[in-house]
Amino acid sequence: MNVFKNIRCLVSLCFLGAFPTCAIEVPSLSVQLWSVKDDVKTNFSDTLKQLADMGFVGVEFAGEFGEFNGDALAIKKVLDTLGLKGSGAHISFEQLSEENFAKTVKFYQTLGVSNLIIGWEPRAWDNAGVKSVVTQLNMLAKKLTPFAMRIGIHNHHYEFASYGETTYWDFIASNTDQEVILQQDVGWTRFAGKDPIDYLNRYPNRTLTTHYKVALPENSQGQRPFIGQDSTDWNALLKANITLGDTQWIVVEQEEYPDGLSALAAVKISKQGLDQIINTLN
Repeated sequence: MNVFKNIRCLVSLCFLGAFPTCAIEVPSLSVQLWSVKDDVKTNFSDTLKQLADMGFVGVEFAGEFGEFNGDALAIKKVLDTLGLKGSGAHISFEQLSEENFAKTVKFYQTLGVSNLIIGWEPRAWDNAGVKSVVTQLNMLAKKLTPFAMRIGIHNHHYEFASYGETTYWDFIASNTDQEVILQQDVGWTRFAGKDPIDYLNRYPNRTLTTHYKVALPENSQGQRPFIGQDSTDWNALLKANITLGDTQWIVVEQEEYPDGLSALAAVKISKQGLDQIINTLN
């Protein structure tokens, strides 16, 4: 049986007569802690426990560690106690400057985090700055390799603005090393009027972590800002992540909390919606 390198779904074979079948391996589920930033700041341990109780197996850090701020060993102990892993971290270029590089690497190595994602960089949608972003990403990709770590960049809708005959995001993707993670934020991709599956096709095997989020334009009738309650074809997207993106982590992010919902309650609704999609994957 031919097994293509980028098809991670072929993880087990069982034989029915002469024909092999495969079980689909869904990427591990993480949550961006920016979704519950105030809760994390108030009580880091309890917030992570509630997320673990929802069924998440990973968390993506966003620079806030509450009562354990700066104490990587204490944070790792919380993760281990709850059975959680660090799927990645949103950081800034400044944290990987010459002055801060060693400290940042040591901190996240202690947490078991290998994916360092630039979460916000205005130069990424600036004519005068986007080339320097590409240069820094390529340089950091090489610099982090000896530490078994990877650099990546996260999109917003701004990066899909036109840049010459392409977009800022396409320029970054086309001019960075294959090792640079393109962390697609599905919500912002769709908000910009782009197709997230198209971008998985354009840049295969580069979305090792993907943000699953709903970002609705105004007047989105009949839709709510929760996974599974909008018009995204999540089933098709999940399949594309598995077969095209080499995606290892699906990272739920929740930035809207309608109807007076708490941040944790809103995250739980999106997690339940994603669970239903996974359960019906075909």
